[in-house]
Amino acid sequence: MSQPIELLSLHHVARTTRRLEASIAFYRDLLGFRVLPRPPFSFRGAWLYGGGIQIHLIEAPGGGEPLPIDSRRDHIAFRIADTDRALAVLRDAGIEVSERTNAGGIRQLFIRDPDGHQIELAVVPDPQFGYGEGEFAEVASPRE
Repeated sequence: MSQPIELLSLHHVARTTRRLEASIAFYRDLLGFRVLPRPPFSFRGAWLYGGGIQIHLIEAPGGGEPLPIDSRRDHIAFRIADTDRALAVLRDAGIEVSERTNAGGIRQLFIRDPDGHQIELAVVPDPQFGYGEGEFAEVASPRE
């Protein structure tokens, strides 16, 4: 087998949206992303940059009501510096927050963007490291 592809970094995450303006405002005003120039595609959308990655919003009609927040469903996770400050900002903005502490002792805040896409905010180690030695350094297997 050949060598694996050399990944340099995560570049962007694409999210479909039924509410383009509301989604731009959410990522820009609440999470600090800035709007970037975007090619003249044949569909509406926006590119934003923050936290070292781009979010590509793609306007798409349809979809139903967002599912309840569930930490085991698909989500984007952002590494933050201060959970208490983030919680205060979210509450001041009237954002629904689900707060939990995971098995590694990490306090997590889960929120949804205007289209229901889940976002995790947490004070976590540098992404090149796991949660320490032993069982948190690799994918956990069920214990017998």
